Amino acid sequence: MKRALETLRPPPELTISDWADQNRRLSSEASAEPGQWRTSRAEYQREIMEAISDGVVESVVIMSASQIGKSECLLNMVAYHIDQDPAPIMVVMPTERDAETWSKDRFSPMARDTPCLTGKIADPKSRDGNNKILHKRFPGGHLTIVGANAPSGLASRPIRLLLCDEVDRYPFSAGAEGDPVNLAKKRTVTFWNRKIVLVSTPTNRGASRIEAAYAESDQRQYHVPCPECGEEQVLVWPQVKWNKTPGGAHKPETAKYHCIHCNAPWRDETRWGAISKGHWQAQKPFAGIAGFHLNEIYSPWIRLEAMAKAFLSARAGGDETMKTFINTSLGETWVESGEAPDWQRLLDRKEDWAAGEVPANALFLTAGADVQKDRIEVDVWAWGRGLESWLIDHLVIEGGPGSESCWNGLTDLLGRTWQHGNGSQMTIARLAVDTGYETPAVYGWARKVGFGQVAPVKGVEGFNRASPVSGPTFVDATIAGKRLRRGARLWTVAVSTFKSETYRFLRLERPTPEEMAAGALFPPGTLHLPGWIDSEWLKQLVAEQLVTVKNKRGFARLEWQKLRERNEALDCRVYARAAAWILGADRWSEKQWDELARQVAVPEKDTPAVSVSRPVRVARQRRSVRSNYMR
Repeated sequence: MKRALETLRPPPELTISDWADQNRRLSSEASAEPGQWRTSRAEYQREIMEAISDGVVESVVIMSASQIGKSECLLNMVAYHIDQDPAPIMVVMPTERDAETWSKDRFSPMARDTPCLTGKIADPKSRDGNNKILHKRFPGGHLTIVGANAPSGLASRPIRLLLCDEVDRYPFSAGAEGDPVNLAKKRTVTFWNRKIVLVSTPTNRGASRIEAAYAESDQRQYHVPCPECGEEQVLVWPQVKWNKTPGGAHKPETAKYHCIHCNAPWRDETRWGAISKGHWQAQKPFAGIAGFHLNEIYSPWIRLEAMAKAFLSARAGGDETMKTFINTSLGETWVESGEAPDWQRLLDRKEDWAAGEVPANALFLTAGADVQKDRIEVDVWAWGRGLESWLIDHLVIEGGPGSESCWNGLTDLLGRTWQHGNGSQMTIARLAVDTGYETPAVYGWARKVGFGQVAPVKGVEGFNRASPVSGPTFVDATIAGKRLRRGARLWTVAVSTFKSETYRFLRLERPTPEEMAAGALFPPGTLHLPGWIDSEWLKQLVAEQLVTVKNKRGFARLEWQKLRERNEALDCRVYARAAAWILGADRWSEKQWDELARQVAVPEKDTPAVSVSRPVRVARQRRSVRSNYMR
C-alpha cells in the first residue's frame, strides 16, 4: 500500500531552474564546461527560466547577445517538460537544416546525458518511429522540430509549448502562408495554458522581429550593484574603457568596466562577482509578456579584453563587421547610418590640396563613373590603410553614351596619371562604371578596353546580403542583332551598405591639432574632402536619406530616398568604393599593405607609374570568316 501511494504522489513543484540544478548534465560535445548544470554560474538565467515556469506568463521574449546561455535555457525548458509536465512541444529554427543540426548536436546529447530522461524518449536505433530526427515521442507528449521556411511543418499539429529560436533569421513568409511566427502561434490557440518563447539576437532597427516583441513586453533589464559604491546599474558598452599609448595605439588588454556612478574600475573577476548579486527590473507594467535583454558584458564566459579586441576589429572592418558586433555582442539592433550630415557642416571638413594631387598616405586609386544622358561624371578617389580616402579629381565628360568621343574620353582617363605626394606617378587601379543607363553601350565599351582595369557594376538595394559586392557574372548582351557567347563581366553592388558606410565615415571624430602633433592618426575610414570642391558636389554627396517603409504585408524595411534630384557625387563614391572592394582592399593583410607602400615609395628616375592593377589592354576584335558554301 505504501509503495502504491508513493507512486500516486504528485511530482514536487519545481521551477525549470530548480529542475536543471538537480537533473541537467551538460554534454562534452555541446558545452565548454561539461558536467552538472549550475544556474548560479550565470545567475541572470534563473529568472528567465522561472518566467517560463510561471503560470501567469504567457509569452517570454529574450533579446540578447550570442554568448549568454539562452540556447541552454531552451534545452532546459524542453527537458523539464518531458520529465515533469509532458505536453506537445514545438521548436522552430530558421531553416530545416538548422532544425536537424539542433536535434543532432544539442538535443540528442542532452537527452543522452541527463539520467532522468533515460527511457522516456525512444531509442534512436529502434524502428517504431517514436524517435526521428525532427519528431520525438515521450509519455504524455511529443517534440516536433521544424524550420521556419517549411509551412507544412508549422501548420502540422496543435502545440502547447512553442519555442522559436533566432526569429530574426526567419524568412518574411513561410511559402505563401505568411509570417512563420504568427503561423506557429496559431498552433497554440486551443491550449489555455500555452507558453510562447521567442529568442534571438537582433538585426536592423525597424525590421527586427525580436525588437518588436521586446517592445511589447515589460522590458526587463538586469541591474548590477557596484562593489565600491553599491549603486545599481545596467551594464552598457560605453562604460568599458581601456588605455592608449602616447601615440594613440589601443591597449585592449587593459579593458575594465567603470561604474557609471563612481567610475570605479572593475576587473573581470570583480564584474562577474557583481553580476552574481544582480536582479531583473522591469521598465514597463507586466501584461502577460516577460521580456529580457542581455549583452555580452554580463556573460561569465567572456573577458572584456576579447570584447575590446572584437570592437576594434569591427570598427576597422566597416559597417558589416560593426553591425555583427552590435547585434551579436551587444544584443542591440543595428541603426543604419542613414542620417546624412548637413552639407554646410562638410565645409568645415575641407582640407587644402590641389586638384589632381595624391596625398602622401594614399596607396592606390579607384574611380566611379556615373553614366547620364548627356555626360559621364567621374570621381577619382585615393585610398590608404584602414580605407582612409581622399577625393583627388572630379571630371565631367560631355557627350553621353551615344557619343563616341565621350567613350574615348573615358578610355583616355584609364591611361592618365596623377602625381603622388612623394613624386610617384599613379594610375587608376580599377574604374567601376554604372550599367543602369544605356546598358549595352556600357558593356560594349568595357568589352573593348578589357576587364583588367574596368568593372561594370549594377546597384541593388538591401542590407541583408552576405557580401556588399558579388560576382563577376557573364552577362549576355546583343550587338547588331548577334548574341555573344560570353557577355560582359558584371559585378552586383549592394549600394545601401556603401551609402551607410560613407555617411558613417563622414561622421567620424577627428583628432585635434594637439593630438596630431603628439602623433595621433586619423581613425580608419576617415573621408577627406578637398578645398577645391564646390557646394553643389557636397549637396550631391549627402543627397539621400535612409527611411523605414512598410511593404504590402506590413513588414518594415529600410530604403534610401532622395532628398534632392541630383546625387551623382554619392553614386560615384559608392562605385569607387565598390572598385576598392573588388581589388580586395577590405581583405588585404598588413603584409600586402606594406608591399603596396613599398611600391609607392619615393621613386628612382624613370620609374613607371604605380598601379595595383594590370595594365590597360584593348580586347582583340573577333575576326569573321564568311563561307562561299551555298552562294
